[in-house]
Amino acid sequence: MASIWRRAMVYLGLVDDEEYDEYEPYPPEPVAAATKPVRRAPVPERSYEPEPPAMSGVRTLPARESDNTVQMPRPAVVRPLVPPPQQQKVHTLAPGGFNDAKEIGDRLKNNQPVIVNLQGVDRELARRLIDFSSGLTYGLGGAMEKVADSVFLLTPSNVEVSPEEKRRLQERGLYRS
Repeated sequence: MASIWRRAMVYLGLVDDEEYDEYEPYPPEPVAAATKPVRRAPVPERSYEPEPPAMSGVRTLPARESDNTVQMPRPAVVRPLVPPPQQQKVHTLAPGGFNDAKEIGDRLKNNQPVIVNLQGVDRELARRLIDFSSGLTYGLGGAMEKVADSVFLLTPSNVEVSPEEKRRLQERGLYRS
């Protein structure tokens, strides 16, 4: 009897199996004695009228070569349910560092529009915050709009800024039409 390692090497094909080098055909199977053929009873043809399904939107069309009817379901029209745009109060943020990006993200995830005022921020931080904000709004399916010099309005999908809110922001100098 071969060792486990030897059998594993034979299984993997790394060595030849010395026990089975010669071809030994299987012994022939015994031929079964002739049996009588089995007679089966003929299956009667079934003729029935299918009951129409109780479905709405099913119409009956005449079949081509017979007077039977064929039930064809109408294709369903699927329309996505899009909620009407919500009107929210805009949150204004003048970030002092990149750590304020978390607040921008949290507000947008909660479907609240955000005005990011980058007027008093150094150029490198402003670039990083714009990159972050644009990726965030794209990922959430929202929109990013430059509304004044270094001021950006980030709106989530299905949220609309009301004209009154735009007017209030315009009075503060954060929104230009």
